[in-house]
Amino acid sequence: MIPLRHFPESFLVSAIVLSTFHLSAFAESDDEVNFVHDVVPILTKAHCNSGGCHAKADVGQRGFRLSLLGFEPQEDYEHIVKEARGRRVFPNAPEQSLLLLKAANVVPHGGGKKLDPESGSYQTLVRWIGQGMPYAGESDPTLASIEIQPSRKVMEINTTQQLKVMAHYSDGSQRDVTDLALYEANNKAMAGAGEFGLVETSDLPGNVAIMVRYGGQVSTFSVSIPLGAPVENLPPTRNFIDEMVFANLQEIGVPPSEVCDDETFLRRVTLDIAGRLPSIGETETFLASQDPEKRSAAIDTLLASPDYADYFANKWTALLKNKRESKADITANFAFHSWVRDSLLANKPYDEIVRQILGATGTIVENPPVAWYKRVKLPKEQLEDVAQLFLGVRMQCAQCHHHPFERWSQHDYYSLAAFFSQVGRKPTAIAGEDLIFHERGVAEFENTKTGEPVKPAGLGGPTLEISPDDDPRLLLAEWMSGESNPFFAKVLMNRYWKHFFKIGLVEPEDDLRDTNPATNPELLNALADHFIESGFDLKEAIRLLTNSQTYQLSSRPNEHNAVDQQNFSRFYPKRMQAEVLLDSVDLLAGSKTDFADLPPGTRAVALPDNSYNSSAFLKVFGRPDGASVCECERVQSSSLAQSLHLMNSAEVKGKLSVSKGRADLLSRAETSDIDGITEIYLTAFSRRPTGEEISIAEDYLAKPRTDANGKPLDPKVAKRQAFEDLLWAIMNTKEFLYNH
Repeated sequence: MIPLRHFPESFLVSAIVLSTFHLSAFAESDDEVNFVHDVVPILTKAHCNSGGCHAKADVGQRGFRLSLLGFEPQEDYEHIVKEARGRRVFPNAPEQSLLLLKAANVVPHGGGKKLDPESGSYQTLVRWIGQGMPYAGESDPTLASIEIQPSRKVMEINTTQQLKVMAHYSDGSQRDVTDLALYEANNKAMAGAGEFGLVETSDLPGNVAIMVRYGGQVSTFSVSIPLGAPVENLPPTRNFIDEMVFANLQEIGVPPSEVCDDETFLRRVTLDIAGRLPSIGETETFLASQDPEKRSAAIDTLLASPDYADYFANKWTALLKNKRESKADITANFAFHSWVRDSLLANKPYDEIVRQILGATGTIVENPPVAWYKRVKLPKEQLEDVAQLFLGVRMQCAQCHHHPFERWSQHDYYSLAAFFSQVGRKPTAIAGEDLIFHERGVAEFENTKTGEPVKPAGLGGPTLEISPDDDPRLLLAEWMSGESNPFFAKVLMNRYWKHFFKIGLVEPEDDLRDTNPATNPELLNALADHFIESGFDLKEAIRLLTNSQTYQLSSRPNEHNAVDQQNFSRFYPKRMQAEVLLDSVDLLAGSKTDFADLPPGTRAVALPDNSYNSSAFLKVFGRPDGASVCECERVQSSSLAQSLHLMNSAEVKGKLSVSKGRADLLSRAETSDIDGITEIYLTAFSRRPTGEEISIAEDYLAKPRTDANGKPLDPKVAKRQAFEDLLWAIMNTKEFLYNH
């Protein structure tokens, strides 16, 4: 006898079918099951076509492959019905089909049990197989949209709401698909969504969205969760930001904190605009001024300073991948960084900066924006970076399949790539440097999956017929900055909002999509409109944000808003960025950090590229490497390694004990210890020490000190060590490390 293990699986399944043949599983309903509308949603709901299961890229799972989330139903039909000699489905005995035996875990299944034989979804699959596995009739309607009922609601803390999802078809018919839809909250700390659409709020107030997916269509259920506290005595508004933020706070019942004091404001805004601490002179002048508009004046002064250009050039060159991979890159990196810095200092309009980068031609020496094409070489990489950085749209998924959370398809992906199809390159006399030029010809890009040529088109826009003499990249830049473009201005304002407020109106800041709505959509729209009306003025955008009372609120929570994490009822403290913190440590200690190929005294925020990240300080505090256009590459969270570096590293100890540093000079100064303590506090915190702080510091400075052998130290040495310890203690406080 031949052992059963030598028979192919298809033969074994056939034997089971023949021995258990019956017709009882056939559907009682005469309605023909539609593969696209009825079967694919079941597979999606059961996660069979998820990326971790049978839709795993290129290979599927154990020889069975499906398209991601069912976006290619024709391919899925072929795999299920015709692949592997049709062994997955048996019309004569549907319940014995391998598709169902695996899903019900009757035959061992690596994914476990996905369908209950008593469920409606299981019976639908039985009906479909029993009907001979029809695909879809030519006259069958197509899915046009889905509707969530309700679409928006105010929900109290710790309450539930059952959603209903209706599918609308091209022939005007509709169908309840609540049980087959997929649900996901964009902020799981605020609300959760059950498998069948039951939404449950937590104890956090604010706004949250529930993404609902069915049949390739996506929609959202918007929830407002009020705290319900009385909101009275609001600060006076200074611009539309305050009007919209305070209106939202009143709606959800979260009272804002009071406006911060002058000391806090000056330190906060100087760190955020110039990437440095205020000087003692700046602090004393600002605090002494009686001008009611001194805060606005301080903002204007900072925006006019080279420090602003240094700081924001550091931000933008990292996002633009100004990365050094070899010594040959140094000329290109320095030139590109200088060009970005000079553009910001001159307040070149944002749309013009983007246009000059995208449409760059020539050599890096004569036209530094060409350096972007040195790092981003292929059309696919170019379109993906441009989409994420300048449009807030992540297109990477759409290269292989329809975007799972958006409306973008492969056609949209390759239409965007076609704008870069005519970028020509010629080697120059400088190794690694190419001449970039517009190569005449038809602007189109081949869809690698279908093999069809695709012409340029903006996202959601019509296909463009471009003359061979016209550079498609310039038309792309023109489309991007057009007033009707829903992405360009929004993503910039959202990116800058996060820079100044710690949390974006949309999170992540470069993932703007219908299924990830802003916490305050009206505010984001108003910010984008203002930016467009200003002529894409970056300094005006910063001026608008920092002049608002919302930005100037205290970081100290009141009795109600401590739980608020997204409504900006207070300022959210944020750890200094790596470069800013290194400069601040140097300023406080009176030391300097030297960087190769740069003049002495160069600030860390003025470093042109990633090659300086070999610094242990910059590495441990998370300076980005410029490998991607995602701001997530910058580490802003705290860690044990950071604490240990500040407390124990030889680098920090060396800065504190440097000759002619602050501790050395204060220990030899003719002034009183109180003056020295005040100088330290003004430098570190932009405020004078309290009486209690002076008393504690004075007692510590006056404390006798001995050497390792127990002998008293020379008074000057002892005083110097005491000032080093005081600086070290100040340097390790949260008040110093955080912008608050």
